[in-house]
Amino acid sequence: MSPQQPVPVSPSLTLSPEAERLSRPARPLDERALMLSALALVIGGIAGLVAEALTILIATVTNLSFYGRLSMARTSPADNHLGLLVIIPPVVGGVIVGIMARFGSKAIRGHGIPEAMEQIVLNKSKIPARVALLKPLSAAIAIGTGGPFGAEGPIIATGGAFGSLIGQSIAITAIERRTLLAAGAAAGMSATFGSPVAAVLLALEFLLYELRARSIIPVALAATVATAVRWSFHGSAPVFEMHNLAQPGGAAIAGYIAIGAFTGLLAIGVTQLLYGIEDAFEHLPVHWMWWPAIGAVAVGVIGWINPHTLGVGYDNITNILSGTLTWQFLAALAFWKFLSWVISLASGTSGGTLAPLFTVGGAVGALVGTAAAHFIPSAGFDPRVAALVGMASMFAGASHTLLTWVVFAFETTRQPLGLLPILGGAAAAYLVAGLGMRDSIMTQKISRRGVPLSMGPEVDFLRMQTVRQWASARVVSLAADSTIAAARAAVATVKHQGFPVIDAEQRLVGVITRRELDGPDVDANAPVRSLLTRTPVVAFEDASLREAADIMVDQGVGRLPVVTRDNPTRVAGILTRSDLLRAHAPRLEDDSRREPSLLRWKKEGREPSV
Repeated sequence: MSPQQPVPVSPSLTLSPEAERLSRPARPLDERALMLSALALVIGGIAGLVAEALTILIATVTNLSFYGRLSMARTSPADNHLGLLVIIPPVVGGVIVGIMARFGSKAIRGHGIPEAMEQIVLNKSKIPARVALLKPLSAAIAIGTGGPFGAEGPIIATGGAFGSLIGQSIAITAIERRTLLAAGAAAGMSATFGSPVAAVLLALEFLLYELRARSIIPVALAATVATAVRWSFHGSAPVFEMHNLAQPGGAAIAGYIAIGAFTGLLAIGVTQLLYGIEDAFEHLPVHWMWWPAIGAVAVGVIGWINPHTLGVGYDNITNILSGTLTWQFLAALAFWKFLSWVISLASGTSGGTLAPLFTVGGAVGALVGTAAAHFIPSAGFDPRVAALVGMASMFAGASHTLLTWVVFAFETTRQPLGLLPILGGAAAAYLVAGLGMRDSIMTQKISRRGVPLSMGPEVDFLRMQTVRQWASARVVSLAADSTIAAARAAVATVKHQGFPVIDAEQRLVGVITRRELDGPDVDANAPVRSLLTRTPVVAFEDASLREAADIMVDQGVGRLPVVTRDNPTRVAGILTRSDLLRAHAPRLEDDSRREPSLLRWKKEGREPSV
């Protein structure tokens, strides 16, 4: 019973059903993906209709609050004639939202996307049914009474809630339910802005945490259907139309990148100030139910000073991108909109972050672009493009994501000539903000609760490594019919903790651990076979280490005999948990070890190895 080469395995070896499932070659798609895709189509349609209903509800509340009329016509609170009485509607709305949160569900408070992320991480993507009803209703009241938020945050949250509810109503896994939640959220964004590709990227960067076909396809289908629903109501024109852009030159591109970097600095300040004001509300000597009303006082006062800060404000974004606003108007809008938004959202009302930050970022970009065009006319700056860069860069920096907002800016304007400036500016903003703050505006709330969260899909390193690469080919095996005393003596000097057991015909019959051999109640004269209590669990040598790790976790074992698919009667080696850890060494080295530069090689008179 000395160390042996791979031994034959029994042709009749059977696995448990779950181990057999895990051991099968992984396919990117299966019948479950078909089922999820069908559900995603339904979710996309629902989200599209919910978005339209919420938009109508916001318009109705706005008309009642600021004009005293019962109408579903979309209108801006900015044209009201209430004077100082304009403070009253936001405060009333804040009181109602606070009561709904206190006696309905506290989950209706906040941005929308961070709350969905929290449910994914902490609650297996299970969102209570009442949130699906109370979130859009509370948002319609908050925004319709003057809250400085866009409708997209609540719509995204509501779409995600409906996806989660459908996932809870049928027998599916937590990961599949997460996919449906993400599909609903992406559909909500698509239905609001008609930006399906950006919506899919938003789901990937914020909610899915994986880049796999089983998740991307349902999300893409939901976003497509929701966009089609939007088109049926509003046509297919871009949300923020821009015309007659010119090809930017090198100097302009450099300037747009600089605008992005500057906006990244602002994004750091925006995020820190938001959570700083949230902390200030935590110290108020009143119940949190009244905080939205307190924040609404600031909304009302600022709305009296600058009426354009009230309500959804998509018209503000359109006007900013048109390049027709004066620098005085842009400066006032950026300052007062930001102040109104940050106080109101920090108070815990039902709102969002997208439209306000697009407004602030766009106004700042337009201001800088206007100044640059005036003082450096030869550089070819376009204030409209600068505004678009500022809009995308603000959210790229604040959220620590890039592709979503680059594609979003393109889809909502359909201006290909703006893509390069947006890409450069948003990347610079992400770089600056990523260096300046660890947590994004989306993750800081969750991080403060001690839950580490990393956004964006990452490739699973273990999926890129095969069992064959890391399994030990030298196997220490034990004869099934030998005595336990003999087995103990044979492995006394061996470092391994688990050993395949073979019968007289050299067939694998099980795996036994050193702890089982050395048990205090074990009869030393009994055969090793008497200690076997389960069918051996194996891994195929061409399987990935991720599949092998899943088998270990599912079956509660620390080692797996390795077999081949071509000849499953032979054991090719053994894989242990230590081998799984050892497999990470190249990844850590690639991530931390710095290769000598070519200049150093030449200076030392050597050539780098190829």
